[in-house]
Amino acid sequence: MQAEIITIGDEILIGQIIDTNSAFIAKELNKIGVSVYQITSVQDDREHILKALKEAEDNADIIILTGGLGPTKDDITKKTIADYFNDDLVRNQAVTNNIISLWKNYINQTPTQVNLDQALIPSSAEVLMNKFGSAPGMWIRKENKVFISLPGVPFEMKSLIENEVIPKLQSTFKFPFILHKTVLTYGLGESSLAARIEAWEDALPKFVKLAYLPSLGRVRLRLSAKGLDKNEIESEIDKQIKLLLPQIKDIFVGFEEDDSLEAVIGKQLTVLGRTLATAESCTGGKIAESITAIAGASNYFKGSVVSYATETKINVLKISADLINKYSVVSSQVAEAMAASVLKLFDTDFAIATTGNAGPTKGDGDAEVGTVFIAIATKTAVYSEKFNLGNHRTKVIQKAVNKSFEMLQKEILKK
Repeated sequence: MQAEIITIGDEILIGQIIDTNSAFIAKELNKIGVSVYQITSVQDDREHILKALKEAEDNADIIILTGGLGPTKDDITKKTIADYFNDDLVRNQAVTNNIISLWKNYINQTPTQVNLDQALIPSSAEVLMNKFGSAPGMWIRKENKVFISLPGVPFEMKSLIENEVIPKLQSTFKFPFILHKTVLTYGLGESSLAARIEAWEDALPKFVKLAYLPSLGRVRLRLSAKGLDKNEIESEIDKQIKLLLPQIKDIFVGFEEDDSLEAVIGKQLTVLGRTLATAESCTGGKIAESITAIAGASNYFKGSVVSYATETKINVLKISADLINKYSVVSSQVAEAMAASVLKLFDTDFAIATTGNAGPTKGDGDAEVGTVFIAIATKTAVYSEKFNLGNHRTKVIQKAVNKSFEMLQKEILKK
């Protein structure tokens, strides 16, 4: 069974916003065995939407639209859907009540007629109640196909997908079982890794697929299997993982599943009951940002010092000016002093520190652009590594973030 996702909005096509909705929907559909055939973005234009709906109906069994359900005149999705099904818009009392309740409880106002008109939906549609907004989701069945329209606001769409759409799809259709297992590696490029595991890859069963997912400084290996026998698929994936790991044990970090490496680290710290702090210079808070993006990070993350300027390293982290003058602000000695200082400042079990030159100029130090020192501190030791991460500022910063997490996890795994 296949799905097509249609995102509606000029703001996507002019690059004003990034379409994160499609990625989320595709991932959630994949979890229940639905393959996404195509993702399409269209303008807020009636003829364009009608054309996309017709093409999607020809291609897929499940068509999910997001966007264009707001109260203003440029939000035309609902009326266009009604036209596509030769239907009329009728007022839904349950949605009307929801709108009134939202306005009363959260903004202490009476909704205007424009807001109340969001309760107008095609008569053939089944309402998917939106608990966080005024625009309802809509479910329309046409023979053996389903059309689902959702608001474009990400947190509203996500709630409807998780609480309404996925359960209803599972109760309506029978889907195959899909299993993904993602292995995290670092320190070896994609082509070298492929050469190392070529014999293992060639011996994979036909129903098991391998994908290489390279990014800055790391490669993810995703094993995927799909079929009706859940036990067979799980058993085969486990078998293949056991055959793979001895071949990559020197570059193996862990399993991603649906989590990033920083989420995996968060779980490990939580299980161990350990804590973490960061001192960032060249990464400018990106490490802390990645950590705090994970729900529950407050259980293990104590805080961060973004010591971007040299005087901040001296005044806040208490790094000796003599040390900086002797070795340079971009040095292993300063990185290690930063890590040790922030560990003590926040009284944590682990600390990460970064100092480097991301470019385009050399800044306070004399190190070449792309030079980064990353330090890891614990209660008993501190060490650092030097990296040359290229000359592209954005890549240097992201590579440094990735390397920081890789070094930290190696230290955690020792525990």
